[in-house]
Amino acid sequence: MEEQSYQQRKTEMESAAEVSKELKRKKRMKLLVYALAFAIFQTIVILVFSLTVMRIKTPKFRVLSITIEDLQAVTTNPPYFNIKLNTQVAVKNTNFGHFKFQNTTISFDYGGVGVGDALVARGRSKARSTKKMNVDVELNSNNIPNNSSLQSEIESGFLALTCHSKLSGKVQLMKLIKKKKSAKMRCAMLVNLLTKAVQDIKCQ
Repeated sequence: MEEQSYQQRKTEMESAAEVSKELKRKKRMKLLVYALAFAIFQTIVILVFSLTVMRIKTPKFRVLSITIEDLQAVTTNPPYFNIKLNTQVAVKNTNFGHFKFQNTTISFDYGGVGVGDALVARGRSKARSTKKMNVDVELNSNNIPNNSSLQSEIESGFLALTCHSKLSGKVQLMKLIKKKKSAKMRCAMLVNLLTKAVQDIKCQ
């Protein structure tokens, strides 16, 4: 009787040990699954962070609008124009860090000949924002050769102008990462001599 009781207790103990071992195994498996899921989650977070926050894009530099302050255009020999403009430009920064840029110049051309320059002072475009600035410039035809089509354009009432610039600076992320970026701009426009307005501004 005692031997049977002993065997029973032994069997129960072995059974309890097996159950305990199985519970521990399931617990280890559960912890392993949790650790694997956490590792996958971290990898996804790091990947998304790298593709969005840490990806540094080149800011965009554009002419938004131009207002004519004063305009003189004559078809005498030689033909001549003098135009004072107020130009609004914008630096669009889509990065998660600010873009600090240096002084630059916007050069205006007529038929490939320089007719005036506008100075853009150094500044900073905040993270994921657009910085707008107003700059003044005076354009004249002093350097345009006499054999150009300037006279016929003034007679038509429209002047075709272009402007171009390169804005250089650095994008800074979390005060740790700095990367040099240069935003290039090239715009074309028409000056309406009759209405004294600049129209059809197209930038690349």
